[in-house]
Amino acid sequence: MFFKLARKTDPETSKKAAEKVDFSIGHHDQILAVLILSGPQGKDGIADRCKLDPNQVARRLHEMVKLGLIRATGKKVKSKSNREEREWELV
Repeated sequence: MFFKLARKTDPETSKKAAEKVDFSIGHHDQILAVLILSGPQGKDGIADRCKLDPNQVARRLHEMVKLGLIRATGKKVKSKSNREEREWELV
């Protein structure tokens, strides 16, 4: 499944560049590996363990929910900035 990497408001050059790349598959694999090996985690915990930027993880989490791979546990965990964030687990 392909997820859009450019917004409607982005310039045409950005849209064309976005059509040529899809980082999401490799990121999905990294996130799944973290959840398999470490159990439920928040976005920042996942990012730390798979060496991705937290923003990259956040984008992939919602894609992975749509794909039926993960779900929110309903629990909150502390982020790096000591704020509450959702905890995620494998389906």
